[in-house]
Formats: sequence, structure tokens, C-alpha cells
Amino acid sequence: MPKLDLAAIPQTNATGYPAPHDAAVEGRWYRRLAPACGRTRIGASHCTLLPGAFSSHRHWHREEDELVVMLEGQAILIDDTGETPVGPGDVLAFPAGEANGHHLHNRTDDPCVFVAIRAGDAAADSGVYPDIDMVFDAAGYARKDGTRYDARRTP
Repeated sequence: MPKLDLAAIPQTNATGYPAPHDAAVEGRWYRRLAPACGRTRIGASHCTLLPGAFSSHRHWHREEDELVVMLEGQAILIDDTGETPVGPGDVLAFPAGEANGHHLHNRTDDPCVFVAIRAGDAAADSGVYPDIDMVFDAAGYARKDGTRYDARRTP
């Protein structure tokens, strides 16, 4: 059946980010949609950001496009151009290879909900977190000098 039962899909706030970078996303809860319906060529997550939470650290991808569809609540999109309020019905698009670090921050007193979709070559993907000493690739995380963190990306 094409309609997913969100309540039946496990929700988690797990992250692969190494300490201390993991603290910023403690209030990010998500359900992985693509595995729940057998999809292997795209990634999709139903995400809830609790008040004060970040969706991730500001980042960009070399090999994956990202699309975010805001469903409920309000957040602030923070990217290289500044800060933009976003809310229900807004669609955000980040093309692969565009070095524009971005993330969402919930600065309200209420949760916000969105769907994040990614497509591209996940096995070859890599990227940069411009505000912190971290980069990523399919194997996990490293410092910008190449020293690996003892952490793996969350599938």
C-alpha cells in the first residue's frame, strides 16, 4: 500500500555525530520513511524539531540533492546567505555540489515538523560542516585535517 502509517515507523533521535557535536541535535526526532516502504534510491525522513533544536550542523553535500518540505510549525533556515523564516508549505532545495552550508533551527516554543528528502549517490557522498571542525563521507566523520572521529554516520 502506498500510504505509510507514520505511527508504525520507529521514531528516534539517534545521531552519528561525535561528541560534543551531538548535543545540538538531541531535540531532533525522525522516522526513516524510505526503508519503511522498501525504497532504496532515495532517502526520506519525517522530522520533528523540539524547541531549541537544530536539524543538523550547517552542512552541504557533494553528491546528494536535498529537498525539505515544511509541514507544521516554524523554523529558521540558516545558510550562507543569512537567516530565513520558514513554515508550513515552504519548500527548500539544496543542489548537490553547491557549497552553501545550511540547517534549520527551531527558535519557537512549539515543535516544527518537516520531511527531508535526499537523492544521489549516497555511497560516494561527502561534504563539509563549515562552522565546526568536521567533514563527512560514507565511512563517517573526520576533522578537517583528515583525522577520523570514532563515529559512524547514522543510516
